[in-house]
Amino acid sequence: MADLSVSWEQYHRHIETLAVKIYQSQWKFDQIICIAKGGLRVGDILSRLYHIPLGIVVAASYGGENGRSREDIKMGQHLAAIDDNLGKRILLVDDLVDSGVSLQKVTQWLKEYASPVEELRTAVIWYKSCSQFQPDYYVQYLPDNPWIRQPFESYETMNINDLINSIK
Repeated sequence: MADLSVSWEQYHRHIETLAVKIYQSQWKFDQIICIAKGGLRVGDILSRLYHIPLGIVVAASYGGENGRSREDIKMGQHLAAIDDNLGKRILLVDDLVDSGVSLQKVTQWLKEYASPVEELRTAVIWYKSCSQFQPDYYVQYLPDNPWIRQPFESYETMNINDLINSIK
């Protein structure tokens, strides 16, 4: 199966499309929480568009060479947010849902951490069919589960010296 390559322009258009889908649902939420690293850009743009605070939780389920090996999920035990009171309705965002483990674990953790949560919904750009978790909002369903080459992925295999040499 071929990788899915995404340009910066496509990437930002997908985030804008996600923002519109969430808006059209007419669901009102108090807080956006993004899963770092992949959900940082998504969360940042949604936070700016909706003028709603952004919180950040760290979770990782990929590692190994080029970050392409699925591993046991690792989660930070703290949430970075401006306010301790997250509100009763939380929008949890990430770039994609692959196995679904990250969204499942973070959803469960947030419900315990941010009690009382009345409603938590999830939003991603890409929803792969292999996922055991179905997001509430997504832009693109991927029935063949390709590796998604996001525009910032080149930084995964680069170091600062590579960058310096490339801009000389």
